[in-house]
Amino acid sequence: MFLLGDDLLPWLLLALGGALLVGNVLALIRPPEHREEGDLERPPFARSVTMAVVGGIAAAWALASLLA
Repeated sequence: MFLLGDDLLPWLLLALGGALLVGNVLALIRPPEHREEGDLERPPFARSVTMAVVGGIAAAWALASLLA
């Protein structure tokens, strides 16, 4: 048997989806203060919301797979 047994893929999907959700929501709430030349002042709203929704769906799916 190897690391985390047969549940490795759902754990990885949960981690990736959660990071996608939290990272994009935090970028919308509080954008980085330190910007370099060429950086946007705020993240693109539609893309950030879309990626947060995709991450939330992935995390929910992974959680359901782990609990089932």
